[in-house]
Amino acid sequence: MAEGKPMRRIAVIGSGTMGNGIAHVAALSGLEVALYDVAGEALARGTANIARNMDRQLRSGRLQADDQAAALARIHATTDLARAVSGTQLAIEAVPEDASLKYRLFAELDRLAPPGAILASNTSSISITAMGARTTRPDRVIGVHFMNPVPVMRLVEVVRGLRTSDATVRAAMELATRLGKTPVEVNDFPGFVSNRILMPMINEAIFALMEGVAEAEAIDAVMRLGMNHPMGPLALADLIGLDTCLAILEVLHRELGDDRYRPAPLLRNYVAAGWLGRKSGRGFYSHA
Repeated sequence: MAEGKPMRRIAVIGSGTMGNGIAHVAALSGLEVALYDVAGEALARGTANIARNMDRQLRSGRLQADDQAAALARIHATTDLARAVSGTQLAIEAVPEDASLKYRLFAELDRLAPPGAILASNTSSISITAMGARTTRPDRVIGVHFMNPVPVMRLVEVVRGLRTSDATVRAAMELATRLGKTPVEVNDFPGFVSNRILMPMINEAIFALMEGVAEAEAIDAVMRLGMNHPMGPLALADLIGLDTCLAILEVLHRELGDDRYRPAPLLRNYVAAGWLGRKSGRGFYSHA
């Protein structure tokens, strides 16, 4: 992407919770958005979720009907990756937090995307430098880590890999600002800032539950009422997804080599049981 050239088109790879949220805010900002997923059913769920969330904004008076219609028309859903990234100025992946999957995807995006395009990751913890090393354009690889739920949360961590250029950082910061977010630049260390601090707190809350210190509701009440957190750590884990929490903690534990990041056995058990939080209907709370 030529420096200083306004961004007009992006591709979002993955139509799950984070991907459809990114597509949502990007389309509302006036960008043309190609939304890609490998499965047509997942893509249909993602686009339906965008429409539902925009309906919610419409009912609350935060969005006008004409703006909603225009934004939805700017989202182009596809199961063809080459088509999704054709002509894009930035492709951002929001696929599951699996390093090998992301490495393969970045190599493929490097092959398919225009030579000047920025390749971004919404990863919560995986090395941007390592993803960039799978491409021929490591200077144009960057982390753009949105918070969940994307349409509501203001923060975006902009993660600079070892070989990320200043121009790429500026473009990512400008994009986040255009999307109505507040970008904060951080460096490429496991978990960055947000999850390096957040995940040990969630993990400790799970240990407290496992050891019988208190019930889930009591643990969350202490953090909400005593620490002024808007949501308790166990309820937040359910929102994030317990599988995602486990994946992030495993990255922190492996990459930093410190047992303070060792995932609580109860977290592993819940994930093994398929109790993943809100997305599965059960986690530390019931979401039926």
